[in-house]
Amino acid sequence: MKDNKQQTFSYQVNVGHISANPVRVTLEADEKERVAMAERWGVLRVNSVRAELELNRWKRDGVRVKGQVKAEIEQNCVATMEPVAEKINELVEALFVPEGSKLARINTDENGEMIISAEGPDMPETFTGNTIDVGLVCEEFIVLAIDPYPRKEGAVVELVGNASPQDVVPSPFAELERWKKK
Repeated sequence: MKDNKQQTFSYQVNVGHISANPVRVTLEADEKERVAMAERWGVLRVNSVRAELELNRWKRDGVRVKGQVKAEIEQNCVATMEPVAEKINELVEALFVPEGSKLARINTDENGEMIISAEGPDMPETFTGNTIDVGLVCEEFIVLAIDPYPRKEGAVVELVGNASPQDVVPSPFAELERWKKK
């Protein structure tokens, strides 16, 4: 997680204002925030960021953040270095509990090793004070969804120098495929 001081897409929600009735929050990044996001994320441009969230009480002191975040970004194609547009549409779900809550304790076995279930729910995140930054939550979901190897449709990696297709080392999986056919 980034330090909140570096993070510009910030929207603090006072946990005390969340009652039994859900609180709906809509966020939209302005131009300054989008420019800062593009720099932090290492992409060419962030054209839009919008989130629609619902915050509910969870257990006694916790908060559930649930909703959807959408973004449109541009980054360089890994093959041609030309701009590639990408649309991100992610469901957001996160749980928060106050620091020191029993719900945030990590379960351990008799050897002190953490017990984590792959199918089980995620551990709640903790917050200090009485606010949660839902803008930061949205940024995290977007960053995790960005394609690390964007490729323009139809882009082909060209060999450099005197290399020929015969010089390219075949994939080990291609070799296995050949064995399979025998």
